[in-house]
Amino acid sequence: MDIEGSVAMVTGANRGIGRAFSRALLDHGAAKVYAAVREPDSVTDEDLTPLRLDVTRPEEVGAAAAEAGDVSIVINNAGVGGWGTKLLEGPFDGARQAMEVNYFGTWSVARAFAPVLARNGGGALVNMLSVASWLGRPGWPGYAASKAAQWSLTGALREGLRDQGTLVVAVHAGFVDTDLSAWTDAPKISAREVAEQTMQALADDRVEVLADENTRQVKAGLCLPLDAEAR
Repeated sequence: MDIEGSVAMVTGANRGIGRAFSRALLDHGAAKVYAAVREPDSVTDEDLTPLRLDVTRPEEVGAAAAEAGDVSIVINNAGVGGWGTKLLEGPFDGARQAMEVNYFGTWSVARAFAPVLARNGGGALVNMLSVASWLGRPGWPGYAASKAAQWSLTGALREGLRDQGTLVVAVHAGFVDTDLSAWTDAPKISAREVAEQTMQALADDRVEVLADENTRQVKAGLCLPLDAEAR
């Protein structure tokens, strides 16, 4: 995938990993980057083109696809944690929001922009996932479930968009140094590093990014017996 001269769209582009993706695309020669956010006024980088998009609102997704009909790279980055949902008590509101944004939002954007990418030669669709795609944890069950669903969806999109020549990339990372992980003091990778690895994957036509050592270890351990850790 040639980033030089391309037109891209990044959801959730006004901060964190989304902002890093947007800057990395420009640094690698993208001609235009749409910063797709709920409030366009929140985009302060003058090099970006603000685009109104709440991924949970079908009418805004459709309008964004119509306005950004020139894109050849779509990065689904918008996401929420849903941390408020506990495993054994309390309401499911946080988990439902995580599923709506992380899973259904990604699906909605992919559906709307798949024809756009096809018209523009295939291009690339990048989904920002997580090491939580493969880890169920009692501390954040709703978030992990939404990322597991998003990983499954990414695989389906890769198969479904292959004939139109769209490269579908899954980006997995552990804790990234953004507002979403501000609650923990665990080791974190920088958003810029995640973005740079993703740009390299696009350039090399690779379908997966495992951004840090912990993520690589977890992915490698998927073939182990479920009780391996206990032993």
